[in-house]
Amino acid sequence: MGGGHLVVDAPRPGVARVLLDRPERRNALDAALVEGLHDALARLDARAIVLGSTDPSVFSAGADLDLPDPERARVSERLYGLYARMLETGVPLVAALEGPAVGGGAQLAVACDVRVAAPRARLRFPGPGHGLAIGAWALPSLVGRGRAMELCLSMRWIGAEEALRIGLVDRVAEDAQAAALDVAESFAALDPDAVARVKRVVGVASRHAAALAEEDEGNRRGWSGSVAGLERAGG
Repeated sequence: MGGGHLVVDAPRPGVARVLLDRPERRNALDAALVEGLHDALARLDARAIVLGSTDPSVFSAGADLDLPDPERARVSERLYGLYARMLETGVPLVAALEGPAVGGGAQLAVACDVRVAAPRARLRFPGPGHGLAIGAWALPSLVGRGRAMELCLSMRWIGAEEALRIGLVDRVAEDAQAAALDVAESFAALDPDAVARVKRVVGVASRHAAALAEEDEGNRRGWSGSVAGLERAGG
């Protein structure tokens, strides 16, 4: 199963795997990819979902910076809707990070419930350089207020080992995708109503929904696009 720059399969009992598949653009997020993710989350009948990449060298380079500004703004709006959908679904989502996750790609990772990273994986939350807050809605509940401020404002890379140490990822494994599938399979074996309840209570405690809406609204008002290339995985 595929389409919308995605490959979708069911490699384990109760587990769906959704792989970003736009390797020529380092899985940069365009309208087709974002709509494909919306569609997959709406249609998949699974007890747990793994989100990864067909290209082990990258998770996602973030928003596609070659899009015209009006289209990029629409993609950003749909991305925030996607993060909200990921938080609201009662199905646990496990991110398999095998390479860089930047900007919108890093936000896809933190919108998942659990993150498994390969040693070569790294994350980056650029944004303030061109009028955006990126990841501020999620990072405080993962790494604490001070670290969240530092990561958002420095816009620096966070390697896998540091990410594990500060709580940004939950596990580091040489084969991140296989380890993520193991985690998802263990979740899929649990009572689905209890899993959904745990996810809902954790979300309420984290205040993710309110913070996400605040970040989305502020970014719509404040985006300037003044630092071209900031979200590229190699930047």
